[in-house]
This record gives sequence, C-alpha cells and structure tokens, in this order.
Amino acid sequence: MKRAILPLALLVTMGTVTVSASEQFSMSDVDRAMYKEMLENNPADMYVEEGGELLESELGGETALAKFLEVSEDELPKHIAGFPRYIQKLGNVVGIDQVMQAMQVEQGKEKWELKDERMFSMLAYVKSLANGEHLNIDIHADEHIKEAYALGKVTYETPRGGRGLSCKSCHGADVAGQILRTQPIPDLGADGSGATWPAYRMTKSSLRTLQRRFQGCMNNALMEGIPLGSKEMNALEVYISKMAQDSKQPIAIPGLKR
Repeated sequence: MKRAILPLALLVTMGTVTVSASEQFSMSDVDRAMYKEMLENNPADMYVEEGGELLESELGGETALAKFLEVSEDELPKHIAGFPRYIQKLGNVVGIDQVMQAMQVEQGKEKWELKDERMFSMLAYVKSLANGEHLNIDIHADEHIKEAYALGKVTYETPRGGRGLSCKSCHGADVAGQILRTQPIPDLGADGSGATWPAYRMTKSSLRTLQRRFQGCMNNALMEGIPLGSKEMNALEVYISKMAQDSKQPIAIPGLKR
C-alpha cells in the first residue's frame, strides 16, 4: 500500500496550506515568500518518506501494522482515520504511535519514546496512508472512547495554569480569528487541526505532532504540560479530532503550519 500524495490544488482546497487574510496581514513579506515556496515543496515530505522506510525496516511495514490491528491492508486507511481509538490488546484509548511502540515490544525491539524524531516520522507516514479520508472516530463505539471524549472535553474547557486559561479560552468559536503575537488564533475544528498533523512548523523548522503542538501551546499559556500519550493527552486529541470530523475536514498529512 502506498500513501496518498495529495496534489497541491487539493491541499489548498482543503485548507491545509492556505493562508487566510488575517495570516497574510500578520506575516511579513519574507515569511509569505517562504510559505509560498514551501507550499510547493513541504520540507516534511522527507520526514514522511523516512517514516515509511523506518516502518518497513523496524516493524515490517503496513502488512505487519494491519496484522497487529487485526484489519486487512485494504481497510487500513479507514481504520487509521479512526484514531485515537480503543485497542483491546492494549487496554486503552491510544494513538497510532503507541500502537507502534507496542509492536516494537512484541517484536523484541527497542521501544522508542513518543518524542523520538524517528517516531514522529513513522507516525506521519502511517497517518498519511489515510490522506483523503475523513476522520471517523466513533465516540459511541464503547465505554472507553466515550470516557476519552468526555475527558477531552473537560481538558479542553478547564482553565489551568498561571494565566487561568483553557484551550477554549483561545480557540473557542467566539475568539478564533483574533491576532495573538502576530498570528491569527485558529478555530481547531474549522482549521482541521485533528486532520492536518503531523505537520512541518516553519517557526520550529521541524516536523511536529498534534500532541507535541498541544504541549507547546500549554507552555505558552503557563499551564503544566500534559505528557505525550497520557490518558488526558489522548483524550484531548480525541476531542480535537472530533471537532475536525464534525467540520468534515479530510486528512491531509503532512500539513504545513507557521
């Protein structure tokens, strides 16, 4: 199975790499020129290709992944579009990267940390297999995913940290679009955040995952960071991804973010 490589015109249509009027206002001429260049040659593509090679050499490729998930290779893209999801053999609602960690353990390999750049690349590749699909997280599938969604909502809406902010404080529909530190604040649903990460961040010059971006945002808001892959962090990803799903945002990875 090969990942779907989406043409630039389709990516622009889906909003993954578009620049809104507010972003154009907030970006310098140099930034705009760099952004335009990266639209045609996303630096994250090389990380995604590396991730495909790592998946093959480290774990046995898509065939082994499908077998671990107990689905056919043909079903794999739609199944990937339903993550985070409850995996019975792991006993938790998990992300795809945690599935790959479990595969490493099962195969007697070294378990890479979730913050390992190799895991970022492998995650980006696997999620890109679902490019063009729509997220299909079923929050009513079982009690575990119901609880995760509810916890994600609480995590999103509860003020925390030195500034007394919640995720909703900056990303609620009534706030989104305003400029903060020269950047427009995105509506995480309409922006399709759950469908467009991992992505290349221009300001960090590196590939980042959605959960790693959450941590950066929490740090900026003076909140205590939530560990990658924790129950709370996975729940937050479920909630944010359901937002993108409700706004019918298709998966388009790797994304390109400022």
